Amino acid sequence: MSHASRTAPRICPLCEATCGLTLTIEGTTVTGARGDRDDIFSRGFICPKGASFGGLDADPDRLRVPLVRGDDGELREASWNEAFDRIAARIPALVEAHGPQAVGVVLGNPNVHTMAGSLYPPLLLAALRTRNVFTASTLDQMPKHVSSGLLFGDANAIPVPDLDRTDHLLLIGANPLESNGSLCTAPDFPGRLRALRRRGSTLTVIDPRRTRTARLADRHVAIRPGADALLLAAMAQVLLEEKLTDPGVLAEHLEGADELASALSDFTPDAVAAACDVDAATITALARELAAAPTAAVYGRIGSCTVEHGTLASWLVDVLNILTGNLDRPGGALFPLSATARAPRAAAPGKGFALGRWASRVSGHPEAKGELPTAALAEEIETPGEGRIRALVVLAANPVLSAPDGDRLDAALAGHLDFMVSVDPYLNETSRHADVVLPPPPPSQSAHFDFAFNSFAVHNQVRYTRAPIPLEDGRMDESEIHARLILAVSGMHGAPPSAVDDLAITTAITKAGAPKGLAGELTGRSGPERRLDLMLRLGPYGLTLEQLLAHPHGIDLGPLKPRVPEILRTRSGRIELLPAPIAADLPRLRRALDDRPAPLVLVGRRHLRSNNSWMHNVVSLSGGSNVCTLQVHPDDAARLGLVDGATVRIESAGGGIEAPAEITDTVRSGVVSLPHGWGHSRPGTRMAVAAAHPGANVNQLLDGTLLDPLSGTAVLNAIPVTVTPSP
Repeated sequence: MSHASRTAPRICPLCEATCGLTLTIEGTTVTGARGDRDDIFSRGFICPKGASFGGLDADPDRLRVPLVRGDDGELREASWNEAFDRIAARIPALVEAHGPQAVGVVLGNPNVHTMAGSLYPPLLLAALRTRNVFTASTLDQMPKHVSSGLLFGDANAIPVPDLDRTDHLLLIGANPLESNGSLCTAPDFPGRLRALRRRGSTLTVIDPRRTRTARLADRHVAIRPGADALLLAAMAQVLLEEKLTDPGVLAEHLEGADELASALSDFTPDAVAAACDVDAATITALARELAAAPTAAVYGRIGSCTVEHGTLASWLVDVLNILTGNLDRPGGALFPLSATARAPRAAAPGKGFALGRWASRVSGHPEAKGELPTAALAEEIETPGEGRIRALVVLAANPVLSAPDGDRLDAALAGHLDFMVSVDPYLNETSRHADVVLPPPPPSQSAHFDFAFNSFAVHNQVRYTRAPIPLEDGRMDESEIHARLILAVSGMHGAPPSAVDDLAITTAITKAGAPKGLAGELTGRSGPERRLDLMLRLGPYGLTLEQLLAHPHGIDLGPLKPRVPEILRTRSGRIELLPAPIAADLPRLRRALDDRPAPLVLVGRRHLRSNNSWMHNVVSLSGGSNVCTLQVHPDDAARLGLVDGATVRIESAGGGIEAPAEITDTVRSGVVSLPHGWGHSRPGTRMAVAAAHPGANVNQLLDGTLLDPLSGTAVLNAIPVTVTPSP
């Protein structure tokens, strides 16, 4: 039977850019995807990931029904009722016997790419009452949350560069031409940077690799990996010493300016030059150029976060924006205002942001933003004693590949857990250990709204798309999976899933002080739609779900605007330039001035045709530039006896791996680069394409002991390694 072709709009869920797509659909199959030219935010832009939407959606290796582990130890297909019956029988009993800390929760990156992954995990954590929470944040952006919390009192108040209006953009540790941006939601980031250059603005890139982004820049500074905080501190010192600071209207909202100058006085360009391998004159010029620009924005990302001084580097990014008067002004770095944010309230002192309210059981790692370091997960499972994690709930996460020392975690999951649940579309390196696997449907069968990424958007807007294809028979909507999971672990197994949404709505209305009758006014076909409608109505623009449905390509809410002091929630009600935890960590940075650099260090890299570990099973995205090679500078290759294309052995504290060498001058000497998310060689998975091109797991080089102490983030970059030809 032939099916007439039709088109439908869909927001792409495959990276942070949130581009609008136009899907071509035949029957219940997505046969094509192109950029939506009418989308008010992306204006038709599409990248290879978005173009592969149909291939990912129809991946034959995606699980379609739950898997439950039988008495023989093997996973078998089961009904949804059997799967949730098993969860309801095991997890509440474990909590009853051992307390709520016996359950750990792991949240992966894909959660922020779905409505269910954004709406339900907070309710799950509330139901479980566990403090053993681990997320992808401590493998990525947690330093930015911590620095924002300390500066502004709100860990989610993260300013983004005003890309479309700035006169000078300085990027450090960021490669948006490959990543499409991160903590900076900007469809067509490459086009925006090219437009920046065309209008005469300046682009500076600080990166140990000559990335595609660096090749576009006016100035590329090939810094020594891990020295980001030192260079930024020296730039701030120049601004302060040469009296180039001009906070402008922010001055009345600042606290600690005098103390800041004293705290950074040792970090002169001459003092940091050797450690950064950037000459003092260049550092001074970077600072002066920033101060002289009519408007400017400094933006740092994962390369400056996943290092030993990640929180200090993240803090200094905002310090530079503040000192030059570019924080919270057009053309600088501003705070977005999403349609589902809490409505603005009068500026006033808040509760502030605290670190270390509790600590991990084994190593005593302090919590940050309610989370413990993912690098500590294995020891919390395998170490005997009261509070040991005995059950694990893993939502869209693959920490065996994404966390340090996957071999240790792999063994812990296999031999030390009493029970494990995974919500995952694949049987991957982590979910293969689960006792129950709950597979969400493909993205074409799910509605989409970007709760998280609209909070980091470079232009205020709002878009919502319903599922373009009906839910397939035998599938369960992801929101219902999460709701039933919450009911199963909380002793309410058998209650209707709508009870979870009803409770969330009632709680939100009460907390907002809104009329109780508002619940009856909400529209929508489902609990998530009703919750979205409520958040829109209570939000700063007073929108409704019906308005979004009437505008399938989105509603433009205008450019970013200044929001200080409204966003401040510090105890002082001011921007606290030198918070106590930051001041206490600066001596550690001073000691780094005298560190002797290792002869060879490793950094990661991003691929345009990939996203961490969860897109390596799509045929159309495999190959090409999306390969797992160790990039080595020609001088280092000659010194080490390495041959292009030949297998090499890489070793570090956590172990050793092998990968093909790619000899290239795009990486500076003394540095090698291996991409993140590979290592699909473990038995028991069902990802045929990924297994055929497994690559090497770069995180196996790490033993998990090296963390940024303020944020608990694993140090994934600037890792000392040795590289030798493979025998």
